[in-house]
Amino acid sequence: MLERLMALCALPGVSGWEGPVRAYLKRELSPLGLELFTDPLGNLYAHRPGKGPRIMVAAHMDEVGMVVSGIREDGTLFYRAAGLDSRVLPGKRVRIGPKGIPGVIGSKAIHLQKKEEFERAYSHEELYVDIGAKDKESAQEAVGIGDPIAFDSEPQRMGELLCAKALDDRVGCAILSSILAEGYECDLWGVFTVQEEVGTRGAMAAAARVAPELALVLEGTTANDMPGLRPDEMVTQVGQGAAITLMDGRTMAPPRLYQALFQTAAAHGIPCQPRRGARGGTDAGAIHQALGGCPAGGISVPCRYIHSPNSLCSIKDVEAAYSLVWHFLKDAMWKEVIPHAGN
Repeated sequence: MLERLMALCALPGVSGWEGPVRAYLKRELSPLGLELFTDPLGNLYAHRPGKGPRIMVAAHMDEVGMVVSGIREDGTLFYRAAGLDSRVLPGKRVRIGPKGIPGVIGSKAIHLQKKEEFERAYSHEELYVDIGAKDKESAQEAVGIGDPIAFDSEPQRMGELLCAKALDDRVGCAILSSILAEGYECDLWGVFTVQEEVGTRGAMAAAARVAPELALVLEGTTANDMPGLRPDEMVTQVGQGAAITLMDGRTMAPPRLYQALFQTAAAHGIPCQPRRGARGGTDAGAIHQALGGCPAGGISVPCRYIHSPNSLCSIKDVEAAYSLVWHFLKDAMWKEVIPHAGN
């Protein structure tokens, strides 16, 4: 699973341009005998038919990134960003468009900054992308308005941790693709969704198509385990196991589902922790409101420096999240949830 995760993180897949990730997952899943198809929005469905309830397990393919919004006369590029802190961008390498044109995010050199500029972070509007073009005409030969811009950083091991871009949510995609390798006593729908980072758009379409009776969302989530913070200020902690979501900015997990996940972890000795933050949102926010309503919960892998070119996660936490999903399905723990979903 680690090798697959590293391969997924190396691929570009900014929201709306998830094609390389989708193509890779199709190749990986093709030998498993699943029903594979894509909807008009770009979601990839992997259906393993069964006699039990319709269970949907979702992970989003897209990553945060940028898009070319203009070209200056000097050949540098304007961009627009979604989900990115401008403070992490200056000096970072990127790849642009279907050709993967290399570029660097530029800003004024520290030697030239005025005192007030030195004391604050540059905004996105003050940054630009430099592709080495000598003028606007040569830049237009290489890139176009609307081309996606993705970080150019190779995954690497750092002891027990993995450093990579796009851990949110290629980590979920890697876990889901491994879960789909086996059968369970349910009608299992694995959905690799699109455009989560710009409004959970793919999940809305997927929930309407699948009409699940229960959904689990696999994610990379924030780890606020920084130096100087108290434990109660940390959303999750890297190395402390899979994170189980009670609530975030868009949804609350049904208490019986939240408890069933912790019961599963306790029964099998799986390291886990509660996700303590109440901000942000995931595909569960769209899925739980679909049709007549659907109990939905989240299982996440804590990631430091999320939404940056270099996030960190624990390989053991990835394994714990996989084990938690696997045992939940194998033990048919949905029986603890679905009959009581309205209570």
